Amino acid sequence: MATPDEPLVAPREALPSAGSFGAWVLAARPKTLPVAVAPVLVGGAVAHATSVLRPLPLVAAMLGALLIQIGTNFANDVFDFEKGADDEKRIGPARAVSSGLLSPRAVRTGMIVAFALATIVGAYLAFVGGLPIVAIGVLSIASGIAYTGGPYPLGYNGLGDVFVFVFFGLVAVTGTALVAGGHVPPLAWLAALPVGALATAVLVVNNVRDHETDVRAKKRTLVVRYGRKFGVVEYAALLIVAYTTPAVINGLGLASPWVLLSLATVPRGLRLFSTLVQKSDGASLNECLAGTAKLMLAHSLFVAIGIALTRPL
Repeated sequence: MATPDEPLVAPREALPSAGSFGAWVLAARPKTLPVAVAPVLVGGAVAHATSVLRPLPLVAAMLGALLIQIGTNFANDVFDFEKGADDEKRIGPARAVSSGLLSPRAVRTGMIVAFALATIVGAYLAFVGGLPIVAIGVLSIASGIAYTGGPYPLGYNGLGDVFVFVFFGLVAVTGTALVAGGHVPPLAWLAALPVGALATAVLVVNNVRDHETDVRAKKRTLVVRYGRKFGVVEYAALLIVAYTTPAVINGLGLASPWVLLSLATVPRGLRLFSTLVQKSDGASLNECLAGTAKLMLAHSLFVAIGIALTRPL
């Protein structure tokens, strides 16, 4: 699945050598991988709280999510290069293809391998979860490619925010609950909202940071269409969703009060929002993006703990 850019800039002298294992690690964008992990943690907690948890499908769901994430990152690397979104004026992290570390052909091959492995894992999950998992797997891989590739790339036409919310929130959490617990309870849909909101917040920071290069590449994100102020307001709205939903879940009696542990991350969220409002330089926004990804993981972990403790471990 598509995901926002890796948050830290690597100095040119720190880049790995061309064609090396380090170059492939750079292309895989490991700092984005927690965004794939978070929804699986929450979905697994929902499965534990509402049914009998099946550990092997949960592990397979985690592996499949990571493989789709890596495949999508490879796709973004090569397609953004070909569309001119990763040029010499880019203020984000170095990219493998645009930096000459890997050829477009090599990264395309890596993308195919990652998605093929994800398909193998998906076959097992489809056996466990049935036709809904087949649909989820096909749509996830297709959307991972279509995020920056194909005739109508989602990220280039203002649909990236919706895509991330749906696939990193609703689909990932409910899909994990299905394969790990056998069904999708109402709790899964509610628990998916803060996960999707914070995943989308990561993308918003990315789009604010890359506003100028996106304009040149004709990448019409919502920030390009409606301006930086829109991105700031959207980020605030997403934080509100992330922090009010756990209280709603607890208020409805669907999870223990431990789910409110997620509120411990509020100060961090406010600091990140302040950075987005006040700063416009690349270094600050890269740190804000990194911090938002970490916020998502921490918030999701606290929500998962609170949900899991609803039923004794």
